[in-house]
Amino acid sequence: MNLKPNPGILEITPYVGGRAEAHGVAEPIKLSSNESALGPSKAAIEAFRQASGSLEFYPEGGATVLRDTIAKTYGLDVSRIVCGNGSDELLTMLASAYVKPGDEVLFSAHGFILYRIIAHSHGAVPVAVPEKNLHTDIDAMLAAVTPKTRIVYLANPNNPTGSYLSHDEVRRLHAGLRNDILLVLDAAYAEYVKRNDYEAGIELVANYPNVVMTRTFSKVYGLAGARVGWAYCPAAIADVLNRIRGPFNVNTPAQRAAAAAIRDRAHVEESLAHNDKWLTWLIENLRVLGLKIDDSVGNFALIQFRDAKQAADADHFLTSRGLILRGVAAYGLPHCLRLTVGSEDANRRVVDALREFVKTQ
Repeated sequence: MNLKPNPGILEITPYVGGRAEAHGVAEPIKLSSNESALGPSKAAIEAFRQASGSLEFYPEGGATVLRDTIAKTYGLDVSRIVCGNGSDELLTMLASAYVKPGDEVLFSAHGFILYRIIAHSHGAVPVAVPEKNLHTDIDAMLAAVTPKTRIVYLANPNNPTGSYLSHDEVRRLHAGLRNDILLVLDAAYAEYVKRNDYEAGIELVANYPNVVMTRTFSKVYGLAGARVGWAYCPAAIADVLNRIRGPFNVNTPAQRAAAAAIRDRAHVEESLAHNDKWLTWLIENLRVLGLKIDDSVGNFALIQFRDAKQAADADHFLTSRGLILRGVAAYGLPHCLRLTVGSEDANRRVVDALREFVKTQ
């Protein structure tokens, strides 16, 4: 018997997360995965700890307390919130529900690499649309739509570029799509954005039947290891997702920790203040060194080097000093490294190391 996987699966290049180890360095500093510089709140840690005392029981299948907490925080209809094992699971479930083999899945060329994986895993055709100056090009996205297009994934803000689209531009994208195309707004970094023209997607979801917004607790809330995400959906799509998701897809400690994290506004504000200060500091100080680095609205910045070799040399130089950044060649950016905002000490060490590296060039 010769078992063969479904079409598209063997075309997937497995996702590789940010490195955490540096050869020969006992305690490296990991700045490769856009994790929270301050970590989770004490309230979230305590909620997780208390939940660990009842691991023999199945989780509450509907994540009711967590969904209620999210709904109260954002003023949403709780029945339209679906929680998942990270937003990754929700992004994948949407394709499982609405994409057939041979359909097309659109995304920006430097968007989250998971979108390509999702397309291949469902036998669909991934369509990576070229960007303009590391920003999603709405005109190009609309021009790429064909009768086979079923889902458009839009990371806003985008990782790894740090760029974002204004609410008006997102509305223009949606207005140009057929009503049988699902627009998925991946707003993993929404909490960090302080721009008046930005909107994460709640307004569009509230008014249109073919828009879904996904969010995560992995970034500003510091719960990447717990794997918790949520989606705000039109009622019909929420119903579909609840029919196909696993019956206990978010574990109990994760549910409790996430609910406590979103209620701890003081910790969230502290994390945002830290990011605002040090992201600005990093960008300004790296530009002084002559490095090209665009503005970013996330908790990371994309450093552009002269070419792929210089980026690789910089990566090796930094790693040898215990500073781990993220190479983004898989995103079509081999000449770049992505730097996560870290602690004050980590940020200063990165700038000092890159100052030393630039002197060698």
